[in-house]
Amino acid sequence: MASNGVGVLKGLAKIQTQKKEEADVCHDDCATPIKAQTIDQLHSLQKKKSAPNTPHENAHGVFSSGIPEIERQKQQLQSISASLASLTRETGPKLVKGDPERKHETPRVAHVQHFEPTIGVSDSALKFTHVLYNLSPAELYEQAIKYEKGSFITSSGALATLSGAKTGRSPRDKRVVRDETTEDQLWWGKGSPNIEMDEHTFMVNRERAVDYLNSLDKVFVNDQFLNWDPKHRIKVRIISARAYHSLFMHNMCIRPTPEELENFGDPDFTIYNAGQFPCNRYTHYMTSSTSIDLNLTRREMVILGTQYAGEMKKGLFSVMHYLMPMRQILSLHSGCNMGKGGDVALFFGLSGTGKTTLSTDHNRYLIGDDEHCWSENGVSNIEGGCYAKCIDLSKDKEPDIWNAIKFGTVLENVVFDEHTREVHHSDKSVTENTRAAYPIEYIPNAKIPCVGPHPKNVILLACDAFGVLPPVSKLSLAQTMYHFISGYTALVAGTEDGVKEPQATFSACFGAAFIMLHPTKYAAMLAEKMQKHGATGWLVNTGWSGGSYGGSGNRIKLTYTRKIIDAIHSGSLLEANYKTTEVFGLETPTEIEGVPSEVLDPTNTVSWLSLFSIGFTIVLPLHLSFTQKLEALFVRLQWPDKMAYKDSLLKLAGLFKKNFEGFTDYKIGKDSKLTEEILAAGPVF
Repeated sequence: MASNGVGVLKGLAKIQTQKKEEADVCHDDCATPIKAQTIDQLHSLQKKKSAPNTPHENAHGVFSSGIPEIERQKQQLQSISASLASLTRETGPKLVKGDPERKHETPRVAHVQHFEPTIGVSDSALKFTHVLYNLSPAELYEQAIKYEKGSFITSSGALATLSGAKTGRSPRDKRVVRDETTEDQLWWGKGSPNIEMDEHTFMVNRERAVDYLNSLDKVFVNDQFLNWDPKHRIKVRIISARAYHSLFMHNMCIRPTPEELENFGDPDFTIYNAGQFPCNRYTHYMTSSTSIDLNLTRREMVILGTQYAGEMKKGLFSVMHYLMPMRQILSLHSGCNMGKGGDVALFFGLSGTGKTTLSTDHNRYLIGDDEHCWSENGVSNIEGGCYAKCIDLSKDKEPDIWNAIKFGTVLENVVFDEHTREVHHSDKSVTENTRAAYPIEYIPNAKIPCVGPHPKNVILLACDAFGVLPPVSKLSLAQTMYHFISGYTALVAGTEDGVKEPQATFSACFGAAFIMLHPTKYAAMLAEKMQKHGATGWLVNTGWSGGSYGGSGNRIKLTYTRKIIDAIHSGSLLEANYKTTEVFGLETPTEIEGVPSEVLDPTNTVSWLSLFSIGFTIVLPLHLSFTQKLEALFVRLQWPDKMAYKDSLLKLAGLFKKNFEGFTDYKIGKDSKLTEEILAAGPVF
């Protein structure tokens, strides 16, 4: 028992109650005293300041401190204020960096426009707008979870978000300003994705978006790049109201280094994403409360009435389809990978053709999965991330995508268990268009930087549900152009009335929704580059053979398609023997290692169903298993109805010819010679 009458338990440290000169706080003898007197000071100790930025290099090549940090940040805010300037008031908002909810933690570097107050001053001009500039994924997680309803951390660490009423793009609400600059440059009229609007209407919508953003307490600003080729990269600024949008673009665009961010300056293109606020549907050219507007002369994009993040990604892709050809660079809606020997392959294909699956190959480096440029330096990825479909995703089918869904990834509109937060990828309760946006570095075999030499192979993928195209064909240059302009695949029609007839779908350049110039201009550039660099064109059918979908046909096995792609990569397919098909005039190989030769000719295959309808009349070796016998029968038997095959072939040929009628009046290249060659490369019947 202590002398002061207070019991001291054996083994516990004695509490000091006597005030010491070196500290103003009570502390335990067993611990170093904390250097804080308030809870706010304690919280401030939790976060360490970022390392100082790399110093600038002066004219003499000597590193110096350059512009003081506070002055540099003021210049940065001045640039952002200019982006947010209301043109009717000719002034930008008052800006301050940092989260308004954490004023005690954030250095208040401010930019204030000095002007004499007038009767026209608005309330937004009298307040500060806080700028959350290039936040990290962790910071954006905090913002989303705290302030955006419907944002949750899933069991894998990804951020699940909701895009509101719109769960996909709104192509009918996309507008492009038609002015003196774009009048003669862009593709207008029938078949074009470019729906026109005038300059005045754009400015009305721009003002609406800017006023909405300026009315908020805080906005998110991303300064990033497009195109991994440093010689041709584009600086983009995205101003948005949601942490979800900021994180999405952080993942999808190329992320600048601290040094690059210091010297970023003013952007080449700016997006104003005010998607939570509708447009005025009574404004001229508006058809709904949603509007996505591009002004190529002003280098600006305005989004109103939709929170779907994919509008930003594809809007910038449309911009690149305009800017890059002006530099004689071909913009491409394709996947791209590279072998260990440096051979590059481009994969073109619409949804459902297997573009993502086939371009993702563990034996090759992934340059990119969706958007690329082909310049004098070779190929380069436009983006810094991937935007993958998640519906029915499984670890077995797509292990790379599955493993990429982790901390930092944005999961759009997925359904998850309310307790475990495990995602149910097969659940379509919100939408079938569930997506994951993640940095490309999350793919193990991604090539960083995402650039490569000139392509060796150009692979056009088609999912032919008519069952008449061969699994692979070697194309002449003219045939490559014909099928590139056509952009064919087939989809299965709706079955409410019990009809299961395939429907042909044509999308020029395999991405008609995003191209800005006439398709023939992109085709002419592709022909020139393929010819100059010796690339070979291939048409690969990943669809049906032995009959049409819903009839006697079967989907071509993925294992066979991969063997075909491997033969293209290795160069062995160039050495094969070929024969020419009727009507389309395609050169098809007679044999490929690992692929039954009969499968290479669509007239020599038949469905499993037809095996039983025509009977087993072929004698097979007894040592084969039942499955092996069925596979042998599958590759030996022919279409049960040759006339049905010919009818389907002619029907598809007619659809190709009808689709191409819209392109026959355009001259491709410097003279009409290439145009005539391309027309002759189509089906003949």
